[in-house]
Amino acid sequence: MKGSNITKRDLVSEISSRTGLPQVETKKVVECFLDSVARSLIEGNNIEIRGFGRFKIRQRNGYKARNPRTGEPIEVGAGKKPVFEPSKELKKVLNNP
Repeated sequence: MKGSNITKRDLVSEISSRTGLPQVETKKVVECFLDSVARSLIEGNNIEIRGFGRFKIRQRNGYKARNPRTGEPIEVGAGKKPVFEPSKELKKVLNNP
């Protein structure tokens, strides 16, 4: 699957085949994990998975932009942005396959 997107279904299938768990059970585990990550970020918590990376929230400032079709200026409000920072170990694996 090099160069293509991996879907949740693909992850479930891969984990199921590697663990021997049924896909239905694996899907529940994957969905619970993703839900836990999302809820933790909503609550303002960072998530650190050693050897993999860290999920955190960054505050984004508001800014002025232009509508590309009309050229009309628009105000983009401030907001929160989820960010993933890979660990040193993950960077090393990606750069030295």
